[in-house]
Amino acid sequence: MRVTVFSAKPYDEEFLKAANEGRHELIFTEAGLHAPTAKLAAGSKAICAFVNDDLGASALSVLKDVGVELVALRCAGFNRLDLAAADRLGIAAARAPSYSPYAIAEHTLALVLTLNRKIHRAYNRVREGNFALNGLLGFDLHGKTIGVVGTGGIGRNVIRAFSGFGCEILAFDPFPNDEAVALGARYVDKQELLEKSEILTLHCPLTPETRHFIDEDAIASMKRCRMLVNTSRGGVVDTLAVIEGLKSGRIGALALDVYEEEDDLFFRDLSSTVIRDDIFARLLTFPNVLITGHQGFFTQEALFNIAHTTIGNITAFEENGAALHPIGKR
Repeated sequence: MRVTVFSAKPYDEEFLKAANEGRHELIFTEAGLHAPTAKLAAGSKAICAFVNDDLGASALSVLKDVGVELVALRCAGFNRLDLAAADRLGIAAARAPSYSPYAIAEHTLALVLTLNRKIHRAYNRVREGNFALNGLLGFDLHGKTIGVVGTGGIGRNVIRAFSGFGCEILAFDPFPNDEAVALGARYVDKQELLEKSEILTLHCPLTPETRHFIDEDAIASMKRCRMLVNTSRGGVVDTLAVIEGLKSGRIGALALDVYEEEDDLFFRDLSSTVIRDDIFARLLTFPNVLITGHQGFFTQEALFNIAHTTIGNITAFEENGAALHPIGKR
């Protein structure tokens, strides 16, 4: 089957080619997917898209017109996919629902430790011959209260990690998990979570219910928040409200691996250009903010699993008319 791979980076090509083993004809393009570029899929029965590609009704309509029958997402999230439009157009959709519950959990821990102990600032100081410790003071994680929003595979591994530091774990999820409880988490309502969490870390999908889960009202309820961490989806956090929370001191520090308007920023080199997103630029001015560019998933093991799951979805669709991990209509 001929497959057009959008938003392709060198590592995508490397891992997908290895998983493919020559079975499908993979056409790689660096272009992101949206309505004007969807015509690049002409001649392909399937396309492979990434997390920030636009799979709205307009793009899907173009894909349908050029003969695409399958959208294979090489990621878990599918909030950019218009499922109703895909269903109406008769385009099947699939994803990689689980590729490494460890990668993002470990990145979360790395962000917390780096931001707390000012590792990023110390690294730059030492390279300049500055060995002073002023401004690098952190706090012990032991004994602190960690709030975990979302207790799926990633959230449970975050709980496991922080439990190892001797932290108290509060959890929030509409679907409580026995394993999370066994790991030491105690489920609470949102209000208690916000009031008691000293580090609040987000691991939930972006849905209408979770959009701006952290907003002005939520921040107003925070009493002890030393750090807010988001490695889930950018839209879970109201960025403008968080900026005000940082300015007021209700949020002591912020670590992000995702951003509400990351589509025009992340996964590309903009080091020689002016960043035109004023809100993102404002975040970069805070000394207590640490941002990485959606790299939480980026481990060898995760890329291997993503590639093999994606090729598996495409092969199953070609052979049986149904992907291994289909995305159903909401």
